[in-house]
Amino acid sequence: MRKNTITFLWACIGLMMMLSSCQKNAGPSKISGKTGAQYNQKRPGSLQVMPKTKPTPGPGLVHIEGGTFVLGGSSIDDIGYDYASPKRRVSVATFYMDETEVANLDWLEYLNWIKEVAADTRWYYEALPDTLVWRSPLAYNEPYVNNYLRHPAYQDYPVVGVTWEQANAYCDWRTNVVNENILRNKNIMNDWGTYSAAKMGTAKGGKGAGTNNVNTEPFDLDLYLNGQYNDLGKGAPKPNVVNAAPQGGAKKGANTGRIAKIEDGVFTPGRYRLPTEAEWEYAALALKSDGDNSIVKSGKIYPWYGIGVRSPNKDTRGLIYANFKRGGGDNMGVAGYLNDGADITAPVKAYTPNDFGLYNMAGNVSEWTSDTYRQLSFDEVEDFNPYRGNVFENNAYDDKGQIQTIGKTNVPKKVKATAGKKDPYEIHKSKYGNATEPSPSTPEPKNDKMASVVPTFNADQRGYIDNENLDLYGKITLISDRSKVYKGGSWNDRAYWLNPGTRRYLDQGEASSEIGFRCAMSSVGDPQINPKSTPQFKQPKSRVGFRK
Repeated sequence: MRKNTITFLWACIGLMMMLSSCQKNAGPSKISGKTGAQYNQKRPGSLQVMPKTKPTPGPGLVHIEGGTFVLGGSSIDDIGYDYASPKRRVSVATFYMDETEVANLDWLEYLNWIKEVAADTRWYYEALPDTLVWRSPLAYNEPYVNNYLRHPAYQDYPVVGVTWEQANAYCDWRTNVVNENILRNKNIMNDWGTYSAAKMGTAKGGKGAGTNNVNTEPFDLDLYLNGQYNDLGKGAPKPNVVNAAPQGGAKKGANTGRIAKIEDGVFTPGRYRLPTEAEWEYAALALKSDGDNSIVKSGKIYPWYGIGVRSPNKDTRGLIYANFKRGGGDNMGVAGYLNDGADITAPVKAYTPNDFGLYNMAGNVSEWTSDTYRQLSFDEVEDFNPYRGNVFENNAYDDKGQIQTIGKTNVPKKVKATAGKKDPYEIHKSKYGNATEPSPSTPEPKNDKMASVVPTFNADQRGYIDNENLDLYGKITLISDRSKVYKGGSWNDRAYWLNPGTRRYLDQGEASSEIGFRCAMSSVGDPQINPKSTPQFKQPKSRVGFRK
């Protein structure tokens, strides 16, 4: 017994010594591997470095590990003989995608924010879905016109009647609201209680006033990062230089905080957007290896395994996997045992998710993607992150370096990019000191003859290699740069369109009772979601400074 006690005491002493050693070696500062200077020091020139972490995604998103797959590979029939889905092996980077389609309740939240925060009546009207998409000359659908968007019975049903343009505006709004929520919940900006008091005029000093300089204007991430959103909370990051220029109305010399930066890692890893066609198809198929090799043992025709649309499992045998039209006049089956339990759309969490955890990637509503449609896109796009639809834009700045906004909103104005590379200093000198003397990084000017052969730049790449032909539009084609791809099949489509490889298009300003959408977001850092689940190389001891 005594021997065991002595052994235990020596073990405790050894553990305490190890912890003590770790504490001596550890410290708040890290050292640059290239200059030897310490990070996070309270002096000019010391870089503030945040811990390297994998950021958490925004609300509602599922992390999808990227990889290689055959674009159009699940398509088994070309019933139109139009060669619109040729098979092409591509790779898609890791990204996030909404677990469900955007629901009516989500859209009502958007409308309510526009009404109460932005207070922009035109924006509100133009954000309203077109509920008249339910009308048909020879069908009685008026109850859906009046009730589908707003009645509580449909609040968890997918929003429809939304154009591609409206869907993109929603993605931008969601980016701003999610990031404002992060900043206020972390007290980097004034918290929601302080904001609410200022917005409603109950704060000391009247509406919008108060001792904390609360900004009650609609939040925009670009404006915030450009220093145009004056609102610092108690948890705002501290600058590493005490006498730095004050922010948020603070007195000079007071180390009260600064705005958050991308380097702080507090924002969402990307911005909400529509998924690309390749991302959407990849996510719908959800092809995954068995975990111990890179082999996918079975292909798919639908987001589930098998060649049929009914469950073969004992407990659910015969149940239909998705909401679609079985045949002419059969939208839901026979009373008493409806096939899919839906006459029109169904709740966004109806049926079972695919292997990535995504609901209704086949049926219910077709979904907008961000791609511009071309028949031969699969043959032409890059094999990594394939996408057609780039229109390269920048924020519009005034001569003081401030981002210009649209009307009464805080939404930035956009201008088409003028070059495919970084602008010269002269274009942005008002924002960066109006210096007239060169710096050590000022590039050497090119010879006049060399400068004259610089290729022209076109910001609009939607028709790259395959330009639109408006002379033929409306005569033999309806394809233009406004034609956007939608996929997935809807409640009113036959089973053929449930195949993720099928694709259709519609003008970006048109809407339908059969088309909805979900958002995506780019991931950052390591593309592996769970690297510990697979074999990894062990890093050897560093040889920096090694001597024999």
